[in-house]
Amino acid sequence: MKVTIHKLFDYLLETTAAEPPECFIGFSLARSPRLKDFLADLDPELSLDWNGKSFLGLPSLRQRVLDQAGLSLPLDSVLITAGAAEANYLLFRQLVQAGDEIVTEAPGWPQAGVMSKAIGARLVEVARDEGRGWWLDPETVARAVTPKTRMIFLTNPNNPTGRLMPEAELRALADLAERHGIWLVVDEVYAGLEWEGPRPPSIAGMTRFGITTGSVSKALGLQGLRTGWMICQLPDVIRDAMILRENGSEIMNVLGEHIAEVALRPDRLAGALSRARAEGVATLDRLDAFVTAEPRLSWHRPEAGLIGLARVDGTDGESLARALLQPPYRTFLLPGSAYGLPQHIRIGAGGGPECRLEEGLGRLSALLRSGPI
Repeated sequence: MKVTIHKLFDYLLETTAAEPPECFIGFSLARSPRLKDFLADLDPELSLDWNGKSFLGLPSLRQRVLDQAGLSLPLDSVLITAGAAEANYLLFRQLVQAGDEIVTEAPGWPQAGVMSKAIGARLVEVARDEGRGWWLDPETVARAVTPKTRMIFLTNPNNPTGRLMPEAELRALADLAERHGIWLVVDEVYAGLEWEGPRPPSIAGMTRFGITTGSVSKALGLQGLRTGWMICQLPDVIRDAMILRENGSEIMNVLGEHIAEVALRPDRLAGALSRARAEGVATLDRLDAFVTAEPRLSWHRPEAGLIGLARVDGTDGESLARALLQPPYRTFLLPGSAYGLPQHIRIGAGGGPECRLEEGLGRLSALLRSGPI
């Protein structure tokens, strides 16, 4: 079946086709470094030919991926992909068939809905509890499992609420996957940016049915490299995904892999995460103060990651977002309708000075206080 566009991407395409906004509220990745930051660690004689390279990805990069995830698995447990989105795509295409069921969270990353429809699978959504800080109950997930369930797909930290699933809850889901032989895919693109509690262990180390996906895009701000990965203990899963990828992106870009390997070296990674965490906490403090001061907004501050959802009173999130794009405001934020939550907006702590966040918040405040929208 044809792959259809999801609301998030559709809104981005529509609103960025015209004159670009002046301010951004809700940028979803850390401040991006510059190419010059990596030049000293790159060999100018590096060949950009991929002949003779591993189809799984640069071995040194795959080792960095395992190290940052705290996993002691063979290198062949990792496949380098064009971002976490491609890793997820390959898994949906290879592991799920028409008539299967995919259990996922709501709100969550909308790729699961798009892919289930394209495959002809049934999407079973388990609602996160907004009243309890967007908590996902593992027992409710377990009750959603049927004999037709083929995959459970989650994000941790959750995209878009920033709720963090701790180790005990992950282990309950890992046990569930083992009992029923269900693939448990956890997208960890915001891992490393935990504000409350430690980073939970990666699901790929908890069960043979666990598959971790991730990338250098969000926490490290390296979205333009399009470098991500999947990790799985079962070699057939990695091989099948590699075979499917050969019919699409075929093999990763050599330069992107080398830059990502540099970025994931322990000293570089620690420094980059430290900077991202410092900037993220400061911006989240500002956003928290802003939401508290606005009578029409409320939210649960993210426990991890760089984005969260704020509830809007008196109007729907998309009407507010579209009004905010118009003169004199010219400010972008993402409506909650992108995640099936029309009464919410997405706000975030990513980006840098180029986002003009403080100015954007002032414009949002002026719009909220201007009267009915």
